[in-house]
Amino acid sequence: MRALYGLAALLLGLLGWQMLVWLTGAPHFILPSPLRVAKAGFASRALILEHSLVTATEVILGLLLGTALGALTAIHLASSQWAQRLLLPILVVTQAVPVFALAPILTLWFGYGMASKIVMAVLIIYFPVTSAFHDGLTRVDSGLLDLARTMGASRWQVMRRIRIPHALPSLATGLRLAAVYAPIGAVIGEWVGASRGLGYLMLLANGRVKIDLMFASLIALALLTVALHKLVAILADQLTSYASGQGTHQAPQHR
Repeated sequence: MRALYGLAALLLGLLGWQMLVWLTGAPHFILPSPLRVAKAGFASRALILEHSLVTATEVILGLLLGTALGALTAIHLASSQWAQRLLLPILVVTQAVPVFALAPILTLWFGYGMASKIVMAVLIIYFPVTSAFHDGLTRVDSGLLDLARTMGASRWQVMRRIRIPHALPSLATGLRLAAVYAPIGAVIGEWVGASRGLGYLMLLANGRVKIDLMFASLIALALLTVALHKLVAILADQLTSYASGQGTHQAPQHR
């Protein structure tokens, strides 16, 4: 049923797009029709696939590194009052600087290859993952923590057996956000300076007035983001289910 609703939404969007072309009478180099974009996408399918693989690699590596760094930072903040009081305000203040403004600097530092795009993706998802996971780590039932300390559990045992399983649903929420933000970071980096990737292909097509190819590249990017979000959502659901199972499994131990 969900697939039918998705197909209906897609058809409705294509119909609205075609109606907009008809009503405005815009020339194809301003607003190409869905059919024209489909033809351009099919004719350049190999080129789009080549650049899609580059962007996908940047996004996946950025997502993995950003999630790992964000999770480790959140655990460190939750396990140390000193770190939480000192570093958390710094992390919040850094969000006042638009990440997009750092793209030229990152390109200057890391070059025009994949490295600057991966770093850009890491920076754009680092704070959402850290914030969501840290929020989950610090919102644990105080009675459960007191019971663990009474039973002689160390700080790391409390973190590993209570705080982290409890915070997995919050981490799952951060991952869902990261799956949407990571492609944005990679493409912004490609716009600033690159020789490969969907962002580069969009700029190239726009410069050559191949607007139908630019739209096809944009659709490819949207499909890539949707596919990544679906995969991450499956992982997030697994984390939430595992956390629920851990809570059910551990409940008899506290009685």
